[in-house]
Amino acid sequence: ATDRRSTGTQLDDKTLQVRVANELTEALRGNDIHINVNSFERRVLLTGEVPTEALKVQAGTVASRSKDVRLVNNELVVATPSTFSERTNDNTLGARVRAAFVNTKEIAFNSIDIVTERRTIYLMGTVTQKEADVAAHVASRVSGVQQVVKLFDVASPSAPAQAPTTMAPVTTTPGTSR
Repeated sequence: ATDRRSTGTQLDDKTLQVRVANELTEALRGNDIHINVNSFERRVLLTGEVPTEALKVQAGTVASRSKDVRLVNNELVVATPSTFSERTNDNTLGARVRAAFVNTKEIAFNSIDIVTERRTIYLMGTVTQKEADVAAHVASRVSGVQQVVKLFDVASPSAPAQAPTTMAPVTTTPGTSR
């Protein structure tokens, strides 16, 4: 109910996620990979593991060439694919961050997507600068979080109907307020 995107935009983002994931599966077929695709306002986030730097670059290129993609944040790591246990732990950690957001009055928690990979929290959404800072601070205080990466589009609090400004990835280390 508090997602600031229209229902159509939310559907477009889901469609974009599926399309990019399918294109990556086809382009990287036969490789030992684990790639997650998330999208918010046509901004695509790639997380997971690939065996080589060349495959990481290729995945970013495939995603950026996909129809309707506005921006790609390629956060893939060159490593062996994470285990089921590691992914389960990430899901639990993401749920704990979501719970911390629910109890924070300064942010509309449903307007922020939380993606967790390798104990790093990626935050996506259209928020004010204050909401971005509060969200990163709250996420960084959750036990087990190694790093927080803000991938927000920042909107003016006085004129949320204006086009937001895209924020470059900003990394926050637990215990800091950046």
